[in-house]
Amino acid sequence: MKQISVSGKKREATGKKASKLLRKEGLIPCNLYGIANESISFAVAATDLRKVVYSPNVYVVDLTIDGEKHLAVMQELQFHPVTDALVHIDFLEVTAEKPIVIGIPVKLNGLAQGVRDGGKINLAVRKLNVKAVYTNIPETLEIDVTNLQLGKSIKVGQLHFEGLDIVTSPDVVVCSVKATRASRSAAAATDDSADQ
Repeated sequence: MKQISVSGKKREATGKKASKLLRKEGLIPCNLYGIANESISFAVAATDLRKVVYSPNVYVVDLTIDGEKHLAVMQELQFHPVTDALVHIDFLEVTAEKPIVIGIPVKLNGLAQGVRDGGKINLAVRKLNVKAVYTNIPETLEIDVTNLQLGKSIKVGQLHFEGLDIVTSPDVVVCSVKATRASRSAAAATDDSADQ
């Protein structure tokens, strides 16, 4: 996983009013969980978080809060329902021993046989939830689709990644190759020529 450094200041006041004032100053209210069952409330400049939040990558965040260093991952983000502006982030502290659950982006590799036959590949889920210690977590989960036939799909239960437990339900379809009009008419033409 990629690593990025972010600095923040502890928040003295918490609650809606205090958070609103922070946002007016261009700061995002955050919480860090996982430190001996306690949490730290802090604020970070919105500009410092842009690269972490608006990215398909998953980062380990090197947090410095008032001089104290913490390694963390983003656990939950809250956006304003109307403006879509970032309003709050929950971070989870990570260690090399304790496994975490995190969503990792899926990357399809290869040209599926079904696509070569005129079908269209459909990625049904962009991320899969995995459980592992953060040092074992890759940047992407790479899935080879070269042998995927027309009308077939790959489910979570068929996947295996070294050192990772997939916690997404095994019945979830990750990707499939759907028939297109062109592939159906090509199949019909093949059937007609076979009948003659």
